[in-house]
Amino acid sequence: MRTVSRVRERALFVSPRTPSELELQARWFAGEFGKHFVSTSGDTVDIVQFGVWNREAGPDFRDAAISLNGMKPIRGCIEIDLLDRNWEAHGHATNPAFEETVLHVFVEKSDREFFVRTKSNRNVPQVWIDPKMLPDAFSSNVPLARPGRCQAPLRDLPEERVCSVLDAAAQFRLRQKASRIRSKVETHGRDEVLFQEVAAALGYKENKLSFTLIAQRLPLKFLRETPQDIEALLFGVAGFLQTADLDVYKKSTREYVRQLWDRWWPHRDEVERLILPAKIWHISNTRPVNHPQRRLAALASLARYWRGLLRMLEKAIAGGTPATTAREFFGKLEHPFWDFHYTLTAAASPKKMALIGASRIADILANVLFPFWLSEEADIWLDYVRLPAQLSNRRLETAATRLFGNDSRQKQFLQTVAQQQGLLQIYEDFCMQDNSDCAQCPFPEQMAKWT
Repeated sequence: MRTVSRVRERALFVSPRTPSELELQARWFAGEFGKHFVSTSGDTVDIVQFGVWNREAGPDFRDAAISLNGMKPIRGCIEIDLLDRNWEAHGHATNPAFEETVLHVFVEKSDREFFVRTKSNRNVPQVWIDPKMLPDAFSSNVPLARPGRCQAPLRDLPEERVCSVLDAAAQFRLRQKASRIRSKVETHGRDEVLFQEVAAALGYKENKLSFTLIAQRLPLKFLRETPQDIEALLFGVAGFLQTADLDVYKKSTREYVRQLWDRWWPHRDEVERLILPAKIWHISNTRPVNHPQRRLAALASLARYWRGLLRMLEKAIAGGTPATTAREFFGKLEHPFWDFHYTLTAAASPKKMALIGASRIADILANVLFPFWLSEEADIWLDYVRLPAQLSNRRLETAATRLFGNDSRQKQFLQTVAQQQGLLQIYEDFCMQDNSDCAQCPFPEQMAKWT
């Protein structure tokens, strides 16, 4: 041993590498573990469709489908954990986001048996997977979803024909939204419905429910009775004024918060039962510039200048430039505090920020204003199809993967709001209703006829 310059040691016992949870998810989604399993209770479990990879909060895969003992497919979510006990340890049993889970997959078994139940006490089947069966090679380039059968006939269609399919679906979707708004106006009145719809759009997907609840609990008519108190009422009912200790705020913020408190406390006892619980807000995945407190300030500004908003709606149609007129109106909204602050507790920003950004204005146009104008029989379709697309999102990317796969023209089909909305409509009408992993979906055959 003294004659050699190095000593090489080998481990006496070699244990297989346990992949990370993210790698397990990717390999499960790629089908490397197979599609047929036996649950811990002895039931046969067949994966009908692996679903869509959820890269946000909640179960790992949504819109999946499984079959138990050869029965009719069950649609729901799939959660993958390293340990069987993680279902309880991670709080899934009491989390409403996991209520739709239909399968729990795990790698390591505990010394004692663990049962998996949802918040409503529904039992969830469990499947054990063995990483030793995996090949060593692994590619991390896994798409959000599996391309569907429809990608083949769509690839054979000329570009203008695909665009016409998307436009037809977008037109149908727009009419649906207009019809829903028209029905709500008949019940609640024009202004209240518009206020609630704008509030929901400002909340976006993470806090849409919270903003809708605020707009319902503080109707526009009630807010406008005391215009000087609008902002304080909104922040108070949102639960953002729960502490009266001004020392928790930055020096530059204290005066603003003091003004809110002075306006809020006379109303507090009257509306205390309407205050939203703190757990209803989702902030972790929100960009600072889109924090719900900034969005709430924007809603307060719109409520104060409501007559200006109504004039803008009329002017936009009369002038023949609805999108441009709306963008100018929302782009001019300002606030002396929120133009330079992300939250009530954050330090001031040296750079001025838009109260409502371009992507949020685009969302309000697509999901509120254009459906609202159409509900009042305005001729807006040609203006609607010219709306340029803003940001994409996971749902759009998933839908594009399902329908177009690796078609090089994919980006060309998603350049306008109408095309994006049409794609979402097709995805919801077909992909979201299918529990057969495309096998029984009628859309591919419908598209094949177009060729």
